[in-house]
Amino acid sequence: MESPPEAPFESRPELLPEPREPLLTLPRALTSYILLLAVIHGVRMLLPDDIDDLIIQIFGFIPKRYDSTLLDVAFPGGAGAKVWSFVTYSLLHANLSHIGFNVLWLLPFGSALARRFGALRFYLFMAMTAAAGALAHLVTHEHGIAPMIGASASVSGAMAAAIRFAFVQGSFLSFSRGDADAAARVPALSLLRALSNGRVLGFLAVWFGVNIIFGIGSIAIGTEGATVAWQAHIGGFFAGLFLFSLFDPVPHLPPHAADASWPDASPHD
Repeated sequence: MESPPEAPFESRPELLPEPREPLLTLPRALTSYILLLAVIHGVRMLLPDDIDDLIIQIFGFIPKRYDSTLLDVAFPGGAGAKVWSFVTYSLLHANLSHIGFNVLWLLPFGSALARRFGALRFYLFMAMTAAAGALAHLVTHEHGIAPMIGASASVSGAMAAAIRFAFVQGSFLSFSRGDADAAARVPALSLLRALSNGRVLGFLAVWFGVNIIFGIGSIAIGTEGATVAWQAHIGGFFAGLFLFSLFDPVPHLPPHAADASWPDASPHD
C-alpha cells in the first residue's frame, strides 16, 4: 500500500516559525496616551480663541502663579491650578507639529517603556517626569508669565529611562534584539554602569546637543513670545534617569552580564 502523501510544509503548523511581534507595534498604554494628546488638541482646535487661551491659562504651567510677592493677582484656575498644572500642562500642545515631534521621540522609547512598566506605572512615570520638568522650569523662571505647555519633559524622561536598558544585549537598541516584549524586559544596567557605558554616553551627548541646537520640545506661549523650555526637558530627563528604578518591575542586570557594547561576549569589570 502506498503511504499517504506528506503534508506540505505550509500546512504543518508545528514546523512554521513562531511569529514575532514587530518592535514598533504600539502597546495599548502608549496608544491611549497618544490618542489623549490628539483628542485634547482636536477639541481645542474647535474652540474660539478666547476659550482656548483660557484653557491654556488654567491648565498650562505658569511660574508667576507661584510668586509669593503677588498679593492681589488672581490667575485662572485658582489654588487648584497650582497643583494640577504641574501635570496638565504636558497634555496641551501648540500645534500638530509640536505633538508630532513628541510622538516621534516616543515611538521607540515610550513603546519599550510602556511594555516594561505596564499601563499604571507608565502613566505615573509620565506624570512624575512632567512634574519634574515643571519644577525645573519654575526654579529657572520664577517670575515667568508665559504658560508652558507640551509633553517634552515627559518624553525626555521616557528616553532617559529607556536608555537604562536600551543597549543591553537583546534590548530594542542592541545589536541582537528579541521580539518587542522580550526586548523591553531585559534586565537594566545599574545607574553607575549606564553612565560608564560608551553608547549611553554617546546618546546623552546627542540628546543634549539636539536640545541645545534645535530646541525640539516644550514651548512657552504668551506675552513673552514662544521659546524653548529647555530647562523643563533637562528636569524631566534627569528625573527619568535617576528615578527609573523606583518604577522598574524587572530585576537589574547582574554585575558581569553582557550588554550591547560587547554584542557577543560578557564584559569584565
